[in-house]
Amino acid sequence: MAKLSNYLEKKRLMAKLADELRQLEEDTGLKRELQFEADIKALLKEYNFTAKHAFNVLTAADSSLTPTTMPTSDGPKRAMKTYKNPHSGEIVKTRGGNQKTLNEWRKEYGAEAVASWEQLN
Repeated sequence: MAKLSNYLEKKRLMAKLADELRQLEEDTGLKRELQFEADIKALLKEYNFTAKHAFNVLTAADSSLTPTTMPTSDGPKRAMKTYKNPHSGEIVKTRGGNQKTLNEWRKEYGAEAVASWEQLN
């Protein structure tokens, strides 16, 4: 019975996707984008250019086309924190609190004790 149920669910999903695909194919915006893509590919082939080469030509002609670099995070980098274990003299520098050695120290000595080992930079 599970196979039949799975089969019928897949058939239903296929019908739904076919309907969505039919609607997309009727969309004039999509038709324009597909035609644009075909025209660009034909030009690249005609001039024996790659997409990268064409992009380089366009960006050389118009510097506003250069891609902007996206920041890797939403804010500034975290401050570097330094911890010195008074029992072993070992020093750990980290920007985050989930550092392997710090976690081991927290298990062994307790979180409050390890927090007190933070050095002022």
